[in-house]
Amino acid sequence: MALASNYRRWIMDLFTPFIGRHIVEVGAGAGAFSEMLLGMEPATLTVLEPSSNLFPVLQAQLAPLDRKGVMEVRQSSFMDAAEANRRMRPFDTAIYINVLEHIEHDQAELNAVFHALPPGGRMLIFVPALPFLMGRLDYEVGHFRRYTLRELKSKCSAAGFSIKMAHYFDALGILPWWIKFCLLKSNTIEPAAVRINDRWVVPVSRAIESVLTPPLGKNVILVAEK
Repeated sequence: MALASNYRRWIMDLFTPFIGRHIVEVGAGAGAFSEMLLGMEPATLTVLEPSSNLFPVLQAQLAPLDRKGVMEVRQSSFMDAAEANRRMRPFDTAIYINVLEHIEHDQAELNAVFHALPPGGRMLIFVPALPFLMGRLDYEVGHFRRYTLRELKSKCSAAGFSIKMAHYFDALGILPWWIKFCLLKSNTIEPAAVRINDRWVVPVSRAIESVLTPPLGKNVILVAEK
């Protein structure tokens, strides 16, 4: 994601109209999206990353950027942070970008976020899509699943959310992903390929999908409201 600036901007531009003033980002990784969220000048930004490997990188990356002191960076999952003895700051927006697929009990996670949000609060989700694209790389990075649009909407509705926006994303990415990671069983993503795709393919995909909502896509993007 750090190398895919156009791809990140595409995702964030779709989410921006739904982002409130008090944000929690779950599973922030190395902070590629956290930087973008901080640039929106939120009133508060809580950044959670449970990985002991990524957390020090995240801290070092974000600390110099928080000039107004609005950010809290914690080594934690959402479920742990939301426990009574480790209460989080109030938030109106929960963001899960490439995170929910790593959580085995995803329905319990959705239920917990719904319970923690105030009325009108929103959960913003971006996940890998289409079970037939589940390849070697998915398993090696700890994905429990790839979602269908119907499945993700159903799970959010079961948690109590109403769906404000939901559709497939990046239709042009389906075939290259299937060939590389399913047919050829690759488990690597080459930086040069990411840069080429981000520079030349993503702008085309974004232009097409700004006019035509794809019937399928490599990912699902969804906004749910309490």
